[in-house]
Amino acid sequence: MARRDAYIGVAFVLPALALFLAFRFGPAIAGVLLSFFKSTPGGPLSWAGIGNFARLASDPLFWRALSVTLVYVVFSVPVSITLSMVLALGVRRGFRGSRFFRSVFFLPLITSLVLAGSVFKWIFSTDGPWSAVMAPLGLGGSWLGSTVLALPAIIVVSVWSRFGYGMLVLVAALQDVPQDLEEAALMDGAGAWGRFRYILLPAMRPGLFFLAVIETTVAFQVFDVIYAMTGGGPANASYSVVLLLYDQGFRYADHGYAAAVGVVLFAMTLVVALIQRLVLGRRP
Repeated sequence: MARRDAYIGVAFVLPALALFLAFRFGPAIAGVLLSFFKSTPGGPLSWAGIGNFARLASDPLFWRALSVTLVYVVFSVPVSITLSMVLALGVRRGFRGSRFFRSVFFLPLITSLVLAGSVFKWIFSTDGPWSAVMAPLGLGGSWLGSTVLALPAIIVVSVWSRFGYGMLVLVAALQDVPQDLEEAALMDGAGAWGRFRYILLPAMRPGLFFLAVIETTVAFQVFDVIYAMTGGGPANASYSVVLLLYDQGFRYADHGYAAAVGVVLFAMTLVVALIQRLVLGRRP
């Protein structure tokens, strides 16, 4: 009877599992296979072998997009996580208005980045408020029209849109820290740095590892905020790898080459995630 019930359960679950695997892994597998073919607009596929990857290695636009993406990752991820940690430490204990501040800090995450990008496009324009504030420092004018300042402006907007999520993750991790433990450390003479290093930071370690992997993955895939604010300009100063993938796949219909860009991006993201697992995922 038990075996029959098990078979019946498998029969009910198997169709849903098959659909999940097909739609979850099917496109990924198809993308990998497509990267070994050459495609032309309206024409049939032809076998290219590693031709798309060889073309990618010699494409200066790809290396430009990769350098922009790496700079974006290196600066946006640490700043976002650090800001999330600072805010989490500030609002972790219940005080009057703490829920309000948590909601305000989380609000950018549920705001459309395309809409926010359009607003910040005006803010960073020549006539925008940011230009007026930065003019005394010699940094006035349109930041998005500068090859030097366009990417920092995008990083500012991206951090603004993501730190609320990290704050809530770390606040949840800090809720498990007994207040008595902190009070005992305070009575023993532990300062603010000592309590942070030996009590709060170990409690946040799993959350920090989770955020590092998630934020890095999201940063490698940055597209919407760049597309809305600069379109990759000026002079490809903010041109990311995903924007290259978009242009090759949808603007030029070179699907094989676009798939090769996606495969390389996936491999890089996976390698970075594994490194983070080795460095941050170890138990202290």
